[in-house]
Amino acid sequence: MLKGLAVDGGLFIPEAIPSLPKDWASRWSKLRFQDLAYEVLSLYISPDEIPAADLKELIERSYSTFRHPEITPVVDLVPEDNLHVLELFHGPTFAFKDVALQFVGNLFEYFLVRKNAQQGTEGGKRHVLTIIGATSGDTGSAAIYGLRGKKDISVFILHPRGKVSPIQEAQMTTVLDSNVHNLSVEGTFDDCQDIVKTLFSHPVLSKTHNLGAVNSINWSRILAQIVYYFSSYFVLANKLPEGQTPKIRFVVPTGNFGDILAGYFAKRMGLPIDQLVIATNENDILDRFVKSGRYEKHPLSPAEAEGGIAADGAKAHPDGVKATLAPAMDILVSSNFERLLWYLALESIAEVPQSNSEPTKQQKEIAGKTVLQWMDSLKTMGTIIVPGSVLSTTRRDFASERVSDQQTVDTIKHVYTTSPSAPYVLDPHSAIGVAAAMRLVENAKQAGEKDVHFVSLSTAHPAKFNHAVDLALKQETGYDFETMIRPKEFIGLEQREKRIRVIEKADPELVRAVVEEMLAAEDKV
Repeated sequence: MLKGLAVDGGLFIPEAIPSLPKDWASRWSKLRFQDLAYEVLSLYISPDEIPAADLKELIERSYSTFRHPEITPVVDLVPEDNLHVLELFHGPTFAFKDVALQFVGNLFEYFLVRKNAQQGTEGGKRHVLTIIGATSGDTGSAAIYGLRGKKDISVFILHPRGKVSPIQEAQMTTVLDSNVHNLSVEGTFDDCQDIVKTLFSHPVLSKTHNLGAVNSINWSRILAQIVYYFSSYFVLANKLPEGQTPKIRFVVPTGNFGDILAGYFAKRMGLPIDQLVIATNENDILDRFVKSGRYEKHPLSPAEAEGGIAADGAKAHPDGVKATLAPAMDILVSSNFERLLWYLALESIAEVPQSNSEPTKQQKEIAGKTVLQWMDSLKTMGTIIVPGSVLSTTRRDFASERVSDQQTVDTIKHVYTTSPSAPYVLDPHSAIGVAAAMRLVENAKQAGEKDVHFVSLSTAHPAKFNHAVDLALKQETGYDFETMIRPKEFIGLEQREKRIRVIEKADPELVRAVVEEMLAAEDKV
């Protein structure tokens, strides 16, 4: 939890994925979100680590900041098609990241208080944590709101200069607490993410300043997000006659792969999820992987394309990361995808069936070495090519759809004008999920599938992306962004005092020097 990233640059995963208790479906079905969170998290967190009373208090405090009593409500978008939206944006920064980062911020504080109390009695030095994270928009503000003003924690958030929405930037940079530092880096989100990983592997910085991660490379982020897959499942299950199980396909707008990875863990635990659908924007590396078995940064050569390696014609964008109307998804390499690769390698190459039975040490090592080879290939060649068995295993749990900017705009407009919940306004990221879900609804109809429920995750409030929303709806009768959409919390936000440091080059050493300079200034204060 406190470390976030392993010293060798690897990602932490659970020792084992716990199975659900036999009576979970009946015993958990009527629980509040907070109580459901306690049940799910308790399967991973030993009471020896966090006593039950403390864990319950942490959960209650974390979700007391949410505006909706259900925390993550489910809205029926097109009832006749069983198309639903899981609204995840009712936290303090109006984004799904709040669901995890309000809890994670309190966890950081809890462990530091305990650690320092123990060291105080032993005459040791106080443990101070330096949190470093990269954001494509929403992680930064959610992390800052979760950690602002917390004792013994300094927060450094890197974002790509000019590539987050004005509201997202204002949410981050108008927080003036002395422990919060915003670094605007000339480059892309991937550049920011690479810098963070480099800093964590720095032999001196990581030790002298006790670096901690707040991106979804921190496992506790994924853990907290598992809960809303269960909560939305029960919303639908409770509408059916007792004993019936809904057939659910979750559609997830995907950038860094953490949100949908939480659904994968829920499925592995035993939640009856029929399918997880990756919905990408035009930065479609994940969609291309599911379709071709190639995880690549750069396009195929004509010879490769003609050779049938990607018969569907799926290609990377020639310019790398493309700026789209959904900037939080403008990511080339998804950090959490590496975690999925380990499980795919474990099952397909180390030949461990997906049964939650404990693999042997040798099987784990085979999976680890395989992923290491794949990640080295990505680093050196820009491409991972997995065997057909791995691709088949992937397709058992995952499907994918790619949505263009124009399709995103069209979906915002279509939902606004036709939904029974109209006027219902989607932000561009949520619109990508809904666009993908609508395609799947039609596919299900053509295949004669009945009673399939599609739950599309709505990841942000539309007020955070007024440019895309205005682009879609400015010609619609009665539409007015200021009166219909903008929450009172955003009024005047962009005009408030800001504190920000511009980094003119995406250089890890330059960022390291700035971090150390700011930490030294904090100590003097």
